[in-house]
Amino acid sequence: MVWLEVETKVKLENSQVAALRKKIKSIAKLKKKGTKTDDYFANQKKGFPKKAFRIRATKDQLEVTFKKWIKHLWTPEVVVKEEFEFSLKGKEEAKDLIALFKDLGFTEWVKKIKRNETYSYNKNKRLSIEINNVKHLGYFMEMEFLCQESEAKKGINLITKVLKELEIDFNQIDNTGYTKMLWYKGATGKHKFIDKETAL
Repeated sequence: MVWLEVETKVKLENSQVAALRKKIKSIAKLKKKGTKTDDYFANQKKGFPKKAFRIRATKDQLEVTFKKWIKHLWTPEVVVKEEFEFSLKGKEEAKDLIALFKDLGFTEWVKKIKRNETYSYNKNKRLSIEINNVKHLGYFMEMEFLCQESEAKKGINLITKVLKELEIDFNQIDNTGYTKMLWYKGATGKHKFIDKETAL
């Protein structure tokens, strides 16, 4: 079964976070807090790569994810992606997978560390709202609706409605990927990990 992520991302100033968190708590319930550490791999040596995958370290497991953009469903405020994901049992499996992809020409590319708090929208539990603090980039709010393609328009309409409910300035919406933001930020003399630490 194909699942799509219908989502949007809003860049926040530090001074906006507390007030926005209060608004979110009035319409949604806190589900969890945590840190997500993502190591990205790509097989393009120059420029921004067209294809990449990530390995995410969570508290309990390692997850491998790659995404395809479904641009014909996009609006100016909301993007849609097809997500493919599977779990690894432990670090040894991750090392074996990385060895395979390195043999295929993939190299370590970008590291992303995201501290997040995730809320479930009271009127529709399938909509999640996150406040994220991304290392090197600052604060963002994200909204995500997971669905099949037949419900993509429903997800887009719901996200647009909740953006208005939270009184978000649409000029602050920035659906540039975090990896692209990190890549540009670290582009002067450094095209691999911005932070030399690794989760593996």
